[in-house]
Amino acid sequence: MSAAAKPAKPPRVWQRMLSGRRLDLLDPSPLDIEIEDIAHGLARVARWNGQTTGDHAFSVAQHSLIVEEIVGAREADPRWRLAALLHDAPEYVIGDMISPFKTVLGGDYKGVEARLQAAVHRRFGLPAEVPPSVKRAIKAADRVSAYFEAKLLAGFQPAEAQALFGRPSGNPPAADRFVPQPAAEVGRRYLERFRFLDALAGGIKAKVP
Repeated sequence: MSAAAKPAKPPRVWQRMLSGRRLDLLDPSPLDIEIEDIAHGLARVARWNGQTTGDHAFSVAQHSLIVEEIVGAREADPRWRLAALLHDAPEYVIGDMISPFKTVLGGDYKGVEARLQAAVHRRFGLPAEVPPSVKRAIKAADRVSAYFEAKLLAGFQPAEAQALFGRPSGNPPAADRFVPQPAAEVGRRYLERFRFLDALAGGIKAKVP
């Protein structure tokens, strides 16, 4: 190396949030995670890469509210309903990658997503890994919401949506849940729902040794 050469500057792997927190994507600390940042970000991240009908994007925050509602219809424990609300929380940092692109990216994307999800859970007093039955319930609710989003918003024919996401069973969410809402309104609703569930879950978490 010549005397004039300078060592390469390491790449920046953190994002600054509106709260002022700097979240490291490779080694995320729960101390750098704030629910206000999550609510604000998810309300502005579009599902389906924005390829949906309506005057507003259908946001990850609105999708998450629907998933929590579906899970909550069968799950009484507010900790797992809170986990359902937060199931896509990493996307406030890394965006909502459509499934085909996640497949292209492979393990690197999944590793970053998993570390972020675990940090979010630790920040809010949830286990890094939820019980398998809860994970299955959240995944099933996620697919139900995706089915109706595909059919009602993203231009999929019912048979195509069913082939991709399965045929929903039970009582479907009300159709008005899928009307895209303004980001500020959805962010406010997401934050309110979090605070409600977190308060309920706090009582249970305090009793768990």
